[in-house]
Amino acid sequence: MAHRRARDVKMTRSIQLKTPRQLRHMRSAGKIVAEVLALLGEHTVPGATTAELDALAEAEIKKRKAVPSFKGYHGFPCTICASVNEQVVHGIPSKYRLREGDILSVDVGAIYSGWHGDAAVTYAIGSASAEAERVMHATREALRRGIAAAVPGNHLGDIGFAIQSWVEAQGLAVIRDFVGHGIGKVMHEAPQVPNFGDAGEGLELRAGMTIAIEPMVALGDWRVKVLDDGWTAVTADGSLSAHYEHSIVITEAGPEILTKVA
Repeated sequence: MAHRRARDVKMTRSIQLKTPRQLRHMRSAGKIVAEVLALLGEHTVPGATTAELDALAEAEIKKRKAVPSFKGYHGFPCTICASVNEQVVHGIPSKYRLREGDILSVDVGAIYSGWHGDAAVTYAIGSASAEAERVMHATREALRRGIAAAVPGNHLGDIGFAIQSWVEAQGLAVIRDFVGHGIGKVMHEAPQVPNFGDAGEGLELRAGMTIAIEPMVALGDWRVKVLDDGWTAVTADGSLSAHYEHSIVITEAGPEILTKVA
């Protein structure tokens, strides 16, 4: 779940370096998130409703002895965020039936033994348009580049620069209002992790830091607006948007993705 950059949502103030024992719990939470996202991918088909996907995700998280991170978080009513087409993040699952050609960004969080995992994937429903494939590919690659920049001695700005420079070279736009975040005992810990910035600027990265990197990219302009439900953020110009996210730990050997099946 993305952090709203413009306002504090009770992030813890200090940077939490994780111990090996704590990381074991975070790997377990991350694996659960990855497994649920993979399962949901099999069910994101024309005719499925986002509410059905939400119910499936909640059942699968609980089946794995975990707790949904998002449900009840600051009043969010569901287990997953399901954002269709121009919806950037925090879409509320509903009776909406997915249609051929839609794209759906699904964000999943789980708590295992008190520790959080958080990841997101954008799925094509049936055959995607060339424009949809373009924004999805650019966002996936942006995430890969952002993760690759998350090494000790680099700075937060190096992550943002890696993402922003790639995305803008593709003629697309990085969403500015929502950013990644630290993650651990609390879903939104310090620091904020913007998907834009200048290389060499910001907090220096250290081994043991756990962060969620989550580029959100629009086919058109980066500006967003939030719908009357108070949650769903959409592109202001109605252009397509994609969202990919992994929770990672920074190690001396490089970044390790926590939200993967194996």
